Amino acid sequence: MLISPAYAQSGGGGDMLTGLLPIILIFVVFYFLLIRPQQKKAKAHRELVAALRRGDRVVTAGGIMGVVARVNNEHEVLVEIAEGVRVRMVRSQITDVLSKPNPAAAAPANDGGRPAGGLGGLFGRFGKGN
Repeated sequence: MLISPAYAQSGGGGDMLTGLLPIILIFVVFYFLLIRPQQKKAKAHRELVAALRRGDRVVTAGGIMGVVARVNNEHEVLVEIAEGVRVRMVRSQITDVLSKPNPAAAAPANDGGRPAGGLGGLFGRFGKGN
């Protein structure tokens, strides 16, 4: 006979571990590349929403920019999106805080309300009695 019969191997205890090792490795990679960064991002968003206060410039999930007029409770805020236009929003729909008010910092006074930057800042003050 040209083909010999195949015999089953005995003692397959180590084969089960080597069979499960790639699956375990895939779960570990998924945890560190997908699950953990997503949990960090969700935690940062929760902290950002919890720290909202009156006067914060915010961006909503719909892309509307406004200023927090009042924090009603732990679930909603009142956002002013235009002069005299206020919208009640769920806090979780605030995606980003652009700037926080800083009442302690005073703006430095410049000459007559003129901007200090630009070409005037590079080449000196033009138009001041020259």
